[in-house]
Amino acid sequence: MIFALDAGNTNIVFGCIDDGNILFEGRLETNRGRTEMEYAVIIKSILDIRNFNAASFDGVIISSVVPPINSALSNAAKMVFGCEPIIIDVNSNHGLTIDIDRPETLGHDLICGAVAAIANYELPVIIFDLGTATTISVIDKNAHYIGTVITTGLRLSQQALSANAAQLPGISLEAPHSVIGKNTQDAMKSGLITGCAAMMDGMIDRIEKEIGEKATVISTGGFAPVVTDLCTHQVICDSDLLLKGLWILYNRRQK
Repeated sequence: MIFALDAGNTNIVFGCIDDGNILFEGRLETNRGRTEMEYAVIIKSILDIRNFNAASFDGVIISSVVPPINSALSNAAKMVFGCEPIIIDVNSNHGLTIDIDRPETLGHDLICGAVAAIANYELPVIIFDLGTATTISVIDKNAHYIGTVITTGLRLSQQALSANAAQLPGISLEAPHSVIGKNTQDAMKSGLITGCAAMMDGMIDRIEKEIGEKATVISTGGFAPVVTDLCTHQVICDSDLLLKGLWILYNRRQK
């Protein structure tokens, strides 16, 4: 049994995984100001709430795209679990062929998602990770990671609208009732949520045309459940994709 953490710019997704089964999971706010002791207290409290003993875990694995918190998270894991955590990087035993200009720059979260997609879905695969940024990963039929698309995430788009347009309020990011909004809030929800779904549909068409074949399409990340149902293409929502990837990478490291 392992404890897995995926640190993103907005949230840290964590999970307890035993034999490939996710026993529990949750999210913490990514706070660059927290000390290792504060993170240790939070992790220990989570285990206590779930009635898990830290000594029953075989190991810890961490993926992070927020370098300033890596040391604090790693040291917190050592305090709680008494072992050295595995830190994912581009040189880890991930088994990917990364066919981009600078493979060393590929985000560790994208590596985890790609590894899980290759193990669980029919290739080729397009992965939409709807987090702080929206990233699109493309894996071809030969399991080669052939490239990425990066655009603004939903939360950043919503904050930019509210901050820079005086008459546009802050809104909750939930699916609109219709495409055509009857009030400002619904108009913004449609533009953001339905607009994101339309972007996904359009990018699927363009990517499939570029690779020359149909692909399995997966969505993950915090906003995936909100957007996926609005897509006209078939999109599989897999909110646990990165945790599945961390489980696979942990076991590859052990072997």
